[in-house]
Amino acid sequence: MSYRTSLSVVLAEVVAPGAELAAREGRFPRDAVAALGRAGLLGLTVAPESGGGGLGLSEAVDVVARTARVCPATAAVLTSHFAAVAAVESCGGSWVREEIAAGRHLVGLALSEGGSGEQEEDEPYGTEFGGSRSGAARFADVVALRGRKRQVVAAGEADSYLWSSRPLAGRDGLTLWVVPAQAADLFVPARLAGAGPNGSGTSTLYADPVLVPADVMLGRDGGGLDVLMGSVRPWLLELKAAAEGALPGPGHGADTFRPGVEAPLPGAVALRSGGGDLRSGVDTLRPGGEGLRPAPAA
Repeated sequence: MSYRTSLSVVLAEVVAPGAELAAREGRFPRDAVAALGRAGLLGLTVAPESGGGGLGLSEAVDVVARTARVCPATAAVLTSHFAAVAAVESCGGSWVREEIAAGRHLVGLALSEGGSGEQEEDEPYGTEFGGSRSGAARFADVVALRGRKRQVVAAGEADSYLWSSRPLAGRDGLTLWVVPAQAADLFVPARLAGAGPNGSGTSTLYADPVLVPADVMLGRDGGGLDVLMGSVRPWLLELKAAAEGALPGPGHGADTFRPGVEAPLPGAVALRSGGGDLRSGVDTLRPGGEGLRPAPAA
């Protein structure tokens, strides 16, 4: 069965029925993500030797665009996932490759740091492609990561996150890590109002600090900027344009668009960044990235 046929089945049977709940109630499309994984679509761009589909950016763009016509939240999740997988594939050897290929693993991007104020609006693809304020310190075979990442899609829902930090050694460049969602002290505050499509789980992610094995480093220490510029950024730009271009805009019947109903595909529109205020209250991350649960009362 081709990936297009598999996608059509998943969109009709799983994504469309859940799209209204995502849009109206902000419910993360967990069933849709699981179905996409079972259909081999989460592993669409993983190399065949790791069990993936071995396809490329054009096929990922097609998947995101068609999904966005049915459920913008699911399309946003796929956009982040495919861009993160592009980094994993460019470096090779990550512990997550086979899990992604098997459809059991969703990856999120934890790169953007935005401004210093909680209510400042992030620039799209700002500091994540020029530097990082997130720290990393190594102790034997363990690394302590500390920092705050903003506009993280599937925050508290993904199984791991592509995280950027300053290098362990030296002052120049970035280092990338694939951080497991179940890592202790990785937590998500209350959702940002208006950040990302409703239901996409877009929020801020904190490491305060998070201890991870040193071997979750992706690529070489200090070499992350080359990976971001050569792999993540091109994929992210194309995928976001596909997702936003799939939605009807002015003159394309935007007032009649409903989640779960496919709309005509106009041309790609300019990229936008979401923004919103951080609501009070802190939640802790459930092991396995399965969701959020309230932190114990002090």
